[in-house]
Amino acid sequence: MQADAWRSIADGDHSLVVAPTGSGKTLAAFLWAIDSLTTREHPQAGTTVVYLSPLKALGVDVARNLQAPLTGIELAAARLGQPFQRPSIGVRTGDTPASERARLIRRPPDILITTPESLYLMLTSAARSTLTSVTTVIIDEIHAVAGTKRGTHLALSLERLDALVGRDVQRVALSATVRPIDRVASFLGGDRAVTVVAPPAHKLWDVTVRVPVPDLANPGPPPGAEPLDPLLSGGGTDTLTVGAQSGNSLWPHIEQEIYETVKAGRSTLVFTNGRRTAERLTGRLNELWAAEHDPSTLPPPPPRPPAQLMAASGTVRGAPATIARAHHGSVSKEQRADIESALKAGDLKCVVATSSLELGIDMGAVDRVIQVASPPSVASALQRVGRAGHEVGAVSVGDIYPMFRADLAPAVVATEHMLAGDIEELRVPRNPLDVLAQQTVAAAAAAGDAGLDVDEWFRCVTRSLPYRALTDDLFASVVELLTGAFPSADFGSLRARLVHGDDNRLYARPGALRLAATSGGTIPDRGLYGVFLAGDESGARRVGELDEEMVYESRVGDVFALGASSWRIEEITRDQVRVTPAPGNTGRLPFWKGDDDGRPAEFGRNIGRFHREVVKDRTRLERDYVDDDTRANLLTYLDEQRTATGVLPDERTIVVERFRDELGDWRVVLHSPIGKRVLAAWALVIGEALTRTGGVDAHPVAGDDGIVLRLPDSDVAETVASLVVADPDEVADIVATAVGGTALFAGRFRECAARALLLPRPDPRRRAPLWQQRKRAAQLLEVARQYPRFPIVLEAVREVTQDVYDVPALVELMRGLATGSVRLVEVVTEQPSPFAASLLFRYPGAFIYDGDIPLAERRAALLSMDPDLLAAALGTLDLREVLDPDVVAEVVGELQHTAGERRVATVEQLADLLRLLGPVPLAALPAHVADGAAAADLIAELGPRGALVRLAGADHLTAPSDLGLLRDALGIPVPAGHSAPASAGRDPLTQLLSRYARTHGPFTAGEAAATFGIGPATAAAILDREAAERRLTTGRFTPGVTETEYVDVEVLRRLRSRSLARARAEVQPVSQSAFARFLAEHQGLDERPTSSADEVLLALQRLAGVALPASAWETHVLPARLSGYQPAHLDALIAEGEVVIRFRGSAGPNDPLVALLPADDLDLLAPSPEAPARSPWPWPARSRAETARSPRWARPPPASRPSGWPPRRGCSRRPRWPRSGPASAAPAPAPTRRRARPRGTGRGCPGWAGCRWPGPGGASPAWPAGTGCRPIR
Repeated sequence: MQADAWRSIADGDHSLVVAPTGSGKTLAAFLWAIDSLTTREHPQAGTTVVYLSPLKALGVDVARNLQAPLTGIELAAARLGQPFQRPSIGVRTGDTPASERARLIRRPPDILITTPESLYLMLTSAARSTLTSVTTVIIDEIHAVAGTKRGTHLALSLERLDALVGRDVQRVALSATVRPIDRVASFLGGDRAVTVVAPPAHKLWDVTVRVPVPDLANPGPPPGAEPLDPLLSGGGTDTLTVGAQSGNSLWPHIEQEIYETVKAGRSTLVFTNGRRTAERLTGRLNELWAAEHDPSTLPPPPPRPPAQLMAASGTVRGAPATIARAHHGSVSKEQRADIESALKAGDLKCVVATSSLELGIDMGAVDRVIQVASPPSVASALQRVGRAGHEVGAVSVGDIYPMFRADLAPAVVATEHMLAGDIEELRVPRNPLDVLAQQTVAAAAAAGDAGLDVDEWFRCVTRSLPYRALTDDLFASVVELLTGAFPSADFGSLRARLVHGDDNRLYARPGALRLAATSGGTIPDRGLYGVFLAGDESGARRVGELDEEMVYESRVGDVFALGASSWRIEEITRDQVRVTPAPGNTGRLPFWKGDDDGRPAEFGRNIGRFHREVVKDRTRLERDYVDDDTRANLLTYLDEQRTATGVLPDERTIVVERFRDELGDWRVVLHSPIGKRVLAAWALVIGEALTRTGGVDAHPVAGDDGIVLRLPDSDVAETVASLVVADPDEVADIVATAVGGTALFAGRFRECAARALLLPRPDPRRRAPLWQQRKRAAQLLEVARQYPRFPIVLEAVREVTQDVYDVPALVELMRGLATGSVRLVEVVTEQPSPFAASLLFRYPGAFIYDGDIPLAERRAALLSMDPDLLAAALGTLDLREVLDPDVVAEVVGELQHTAGERRVATVEQLADLLRLLGPVPLAALPAHVADGAAAADLIAELGPRGALVRLAGADHLTAPSDLGLLRDALGIPVPAGHSAPASAGRDPLTQLLSRYARTHGPFTAGEAAATFGIGPATAAAILDREAAERRLTTGRFTPGVTETEYVDVEVLRRLRSRSLARARAEVQPVSQSAFARFLAEHQGLDERPTSSADEVLLALQRLAGVALPASAWETHVLPARLSGYQPAHLDALIAEGEVVIRFRGSAGPNDPLVALLPADDLDLLAPSPEAPARSPWPWPARSRAETARSPRWARPPPASRPSGWPPRRGCSRRPRWPRSGPASAAPAPAPTRRRARPRGTGRGCPGWAGCRWPGPGGASPAWPAGTGCRPIR
């Protein structure tokens, strides 16, 4: 292989080298380049060889691995006496510091190792000057990018590199097993011939599909656990033994087997299909190691096992990362580098990874690869298991563990086709318009003042395979998007990035270069939070990343696991989660929301074929790579399904199963292993057919093995089998139409708009919250839906139907059903079949958080309410007293660009102003122009990018893109020298009025009508329609205006938020002396009223339940507030239940802290400690004179009263406070809070006094003697 590659590369051919992993193809690509660099006589300034790696870690790995052959060649040259010049090597990735990037520009290396994204940035920036001498580009792992938009982005970067150099740079690509090879070769070369070097190679494998239990349906207790009570472990039991280990989970068995395998080996690499699973398995392996070797380091188990918590709140016990560590994209690059180095050196026995280690990083002596759950594709299985034995002639050893019964067949089929080298077909995206838009902005910005010739750029783009079929119309729509040529006022806020000059060249507008550099690339922004060590906000100690939703559900003090370590959250900021290590603490497992790509259709057909062959010949499973338990479980599973439905779904058979659910409705399950990419599109077709023919919203949910839907008990269920089949010629149109209303489409539109630079981040250095990105994208999508030519809508539909869904495979399936080559079998069962049970397991998750009212009914309920009545009922109609007039003037100045910092000073800003505001009267234009700039000069410099029109009797300056709108809406003729295509989208006058609303404060219909010279009734009709669609709000907003006003909803939000902020800012704290004066006045200390029972009650209300020493109440507190205070007034209030006493502690040995408060305010006071049921305190009687002379506070214990006794009445005395004993009080019933009332309306004794109460039938119970109480007659 290396010899063939040498000959091809030496001849100058574009070359594709295809060989198994570990065969030395990377070195083969470098050999000729190294030879030419080391023997050159006259070194050139600038980089000669560019090596592109899809992974930053792979690039660093290659840079390190090149040192050994260079050293060997140098020694050989010295031995032979030949000249040798050691080539310099540089690495530039997103992790390279700015100082190192600057050094690479000053002294370009001979060999530059970089990534596709960094190459794009270099071509767009001043660093492109270092690439003018490039002769060879090496693309490693090309199969990993060719089928994605990242590969499309790279293809255009390679075309830009050729244009920069002025000739075709030699392209050398490296790939593992790929199919079809000729398609990858076409992707590499574009319209250039490519030589393929793919000698026959036989890779040695030792792979086994393993199941650790005889029965997956009932795995039994975990290894080492005591047997469960037979009464609790039988089928159908619903008894939960709290704290007991689950007896029906496969996880403990798989964990134990993996642990034993890891212990027996030197270095083991474990792959999972998700980051959360990787963290969980890593934690469990370390716990098992700690339990066996060092139990003292293992924290105690959590109070409840994770199975009894929410699914997203699973935990790990925080054992030290002794035997295993987690490696995935959300672990910091520093930790990933440490993990990789430790594994290569043999210092770490196990790494649990996701696809982050799937590509060709040299992992050294990895003994074995373990795949947990079936691999997502055959190609993925080949890449992952190939990490073991990563050298020529070595055997790649691996184990695959299915996780549930439906996972068995995919695991076996993936292994079988991996061993045969039969991987899925690679597909290259066709005409991704978002990538084209981004690269067009970057190429124009890099061209500078010279501009980018449109025709030359089109020819450059169409040389690449992804854009070979790009039409002139599609290309023109992208140029229109970037130059702001869409004839719509609705896109006024969508800023043009380029200018299309009269010379048919594209010129970058100010900010375009910065935008292309900071928002470039194709990897979508998920709004992840960076996790940093607290106290190191510079970012030098980055721990990893967390999903935005995970952070929103976390609080300061929470402990979570990341990278096999536990971390405690110390602070959550707008951009970061700051943590400190929390070793030995149980931590939550984080979760990340990602995309489920689904099973490829080709893989699904192979699974179906496998089903059919096993049914015909059970010995089909007699293979060395299938262990006995896997074979037995799979046969049992297939036999049970055949017994339930009579037939198995396969590549030629679709099974439609119906059965009743717990509510008596029909559940329909369509069985097919063809994969989610086909079935999700089919679900849209089925949903549309059910809605159209039966008026049923079935909400079909698709998975890799089938579709589940629920139907009411009606005739529709009887005909569902006929409704699932659609006309093959109509399927693509149905999916393209139906997909526009899905959340998937909205999400993909957001990502496409971001790639096309339509949703730039305000500050690239800060995290952009995902919810804000969704909101901005939703606003853009609402407008863009009206325009059939809007390229990003077209691209989102293309991406969903071709890249996410596999509509061509669905069309082929429908054609098979129509011709009979695929049969449809309908069965009715009493209960879900085994296959259906697996699908139904995930079905509730799609609806469990839905509200009770269907979405359509929610919309109908909203639309049935009169907006004016609703606003009046909610108190939001009249905002004249809420909106600050100064704030309104400030916001209007910003919207109209008449505020100082918003006024225009350059011709580019003037062009933007016309697009944002629409036609601007010439007389008013100076108000929009900054001081020092002349409006006339700017107009002259604007040239054909502006046009003069006559509107409402005055001359206006407008953008050429508005000429069609003005003509179609108002009949204004198009000025000479300009062209105006027919307006698209909503009716033109609605677009003009909507833009007027977005750029003005509150206005009336008459004001809008006068602006455009139309009738007020016409304007009011359109504005009312916009208000009904929730784009405008009606009400009263301006003082002195009696007519109904209109305001844009976003403008109103700004007005309200700023008015509220200003009102809050105007609230200033008073001085200390003023506060002291207020307190004196409020407490009645300056003008004391004459004492009475009512005045005492008011004084206690103002004190609000404050606890004071008992000795101070009647000696200082009340006399200071009431002139001529008399204790009898307080006695009366207490006796009548108007005031109650609560003990709050002690101020001294015989001086309790007491709170006196009105009975109505009891619910405002925290409860007191409970009193004993029977107090031992003496309650001596005393005379009224005694009561007047001494502190009188008592609260005898509550007496239990027999049921049926009449309510308590007031008593006339307060017992004397005892001289000894604890200050205890039992809480009285908390009455309903009411406003304070005059004396005489009390509700009776609240139960604190020991009184004599008449019992049932007039009997009087005995009370403790000496209470000093008597009934009031």
